Amino acid sequence: MIQVRPSESRGHAKQSWLDSRHSFSFDQYYDPDWMGFRQLRVINEDWIQPGQGFGTHPHRDMEIITYVLEGELEHRDSMGTGSIIRPGDLQRMTAGTGVTHSEFNHSKTSPVHLLQIWILPERRGLQPGYEQKTFSEKELAGKFRLLAAHDGHDGALTLHQDAAVYATRLAEGQRASHPLAPGRHAWVQVARGKVQLNGKKLEAGDGAAISAETKLELIADAQSEILLFDLA
Repeated sequence: MIQVRPSESRGHAKQSWLDSRHSFSFDQYYDPDWMGFRQLRVINEDWIQPGQGFGTHPHRDMEIITYVLEGELEHRDSMGTGSIIRPGDLQRMTAGTGVTHSEFNHSKTSPVHLLQIWILPERRGLQPGYEQKTFSEKELAGKFRLLAAHDGHDGALTLHQDAAVYATRLAEGQRASHPLAPGRHAWVQVARGKVQLNGKKLEAGDGAAISAETKLELIADAQSEILLFDLA
């Protein structure tokens, strides 16, 4: 079963410095039909204007993943971490017992375009933590590359939940597949491009909630970038 979440049906919040689309209920956007999917709680697609961003603010008891599509995002937090997140990078911050952080567009001239993802942790009260890793174009091209997983295997970041995060970049006509074990679920988020997912057409910004399928088959109808979440 595949339930498509069309891009245009997502929540929308716009300020002078931020344009944000919400796949699930978030902040002032509320949709009882889309409160999350399995352990996924937030997928926000954000465009932040040059030199602007989110000032220091708190989080707790959440796995927060940042995936930059274009531009550079500057991150600072109460753990003493400071970094620049670029396309090909994945950042995971475990908010746990509590952290504060800020996120700003590092550029003074170009917008930054990113996905911010929240995943519920396996338990409350975890020790706050941070990881960031760069995945090469070759690693992402033409196949699903594991970016984050519960045990951090195959060079992936560690995720404190029974979930796995994959990404791929497909040229037009390329295919990628992912087996789905019995009892597992998945969410596919099309970051850009156009694809067919088990015969269903998806475009940039579209998501899909997947259950009771044994295999996911994607065919790119244009140059595309896709995130896949394998969920309990």
